[in-house]
Amino acid sequence: MVKYNIGAVVAEFNYDITHMMLELAKAEAKVRDCEITKIVMVPGVFDMPLAIKKLTEADQEGKIDLDCIITLGTVIEGATDHDQIVAQHASRKIADLSLEWGKPISLGISGPGMTRLDAHRRVSYGKNAVEAAVKMCDRLQDI
Repeated sequence: MVKYNIGAVVAEFNYDITHMMLELAKAEAKVRDCEITKIVMVPGVFDMPLAIKKLTEADQEGKIDLDCIITLGTVIEGATDHDQIVAQHASRKIADLSLEWGKPISLGISGPGMTRLDAHRRVSYGKNAVEAAVKMCDRLQDI
């Protein structure tokens, strides 16, 4: 029996990086006796909040059983400040959804302001997202 069921929302944009993040997240979940039971792919980081909202609704309706959700994505710097806007708005809405749902949603999104090489160096954010979500589940049980 797994300790926690984890949902994952993963950006397809920069998939060479986010795929590695997802594989590290799966491995970390296994080490912690947890399982990523639902994976939702979305076009990019900006698209994550709607998928998260749908997952939380499905959980509340009993269609799926999730204890927490992780988000995996990377926002790479471009020629404009677009990366700043995407990261700020997505992270704010993700935090709002965690509060609304009353369960952990961890931020496994690297960036903004990174180069592609920086993003490759930060694939460990996938592992970190699972670690944070599991720790929050544990700590919320004590309240």
